[in-house]
Amino acid sequence: MSYKSEPSEEEKNNWHNNPENWVWGIFYYNPKDERMFPPKKIKEFGWTINFANPNSVFLCIIMILILMILSESVK
Repeated sequence: MSYKSEPSEEEKNNWHNNPENWVWGIFYYNPKDERMFPPKKIKEFGWTINFANPNSVFLCIIMILILMILSESVK
């Protein structure tokens, strides 16, 4: 039986600092990282989306659609 263990903070930091996990330096793409919203490249600026996680991409699309619908209803 195999259990998934939570990656250590050191491993998360290594993923975050690895330039191969950043597409064009701004889009985070790491299939090994299950977090939906990892910190941005400059951590003080908040969080970004892990584009390798299908749940985070789906949630982002839903949020954009909701904002578009709300902006149309305000007009």
